[in-house]
Amino acid sequence: MNRRNLLGAALLGLATAATAQNRTASKPPLMQVWKDPQCGCCGDWVRHLQSQGFLIQVMDTGNVAARRRLGMPERLGSCHTARIGGYVIEGHVPAADILRLLREQPDALGLAVPGMPIGSPGMDGPEYKGRRDPYDVLLVLRGGATRVFQHYPRH
Repeated sequence: MNRRNLLGAALLGLATAATAQNRTASKPPLMQVWKDPQCGCCGDWVRHLQSQGFLIQVMDTGNVAARRRLGMPERLGSCHTARIGGYVIEGHVPAADILRLLREQPDALGLAVPGMPIGSPGMDGPEYKGRRDPYDVLLVLRGGATRVFQHYPRH
């Protein structure tokens, strides 16, 4: 193979890899969600993710068991637990933060929004009359330590 053909093959390989990466980046992997079947805010959170292109598999049982099995500390618990791309997502984490997590791929267990802060996705319905409390999305490190991944101030 001459130098010109070798260069062409290398460029074709880079273009193919970039195209595959763009396809992956534009379509997140399947997310599994464990939630209570009676919880309306969990359903609203799932719809928020679906509106952003996420494919969701919902299990209407087993939230607490999934949280324990996946290693998310109980103190960070919320009303639903999810798994995507090897990460655990706990609570009302915005789609943009999950996409950032998948893009950056930090060495971590996942993300958590402890409790149910008003104004977070799924907790932002008309019954809250536009109220938005400040909250943090936490990056949960292996071993349970956390650091702020994204801060959402009061609006």
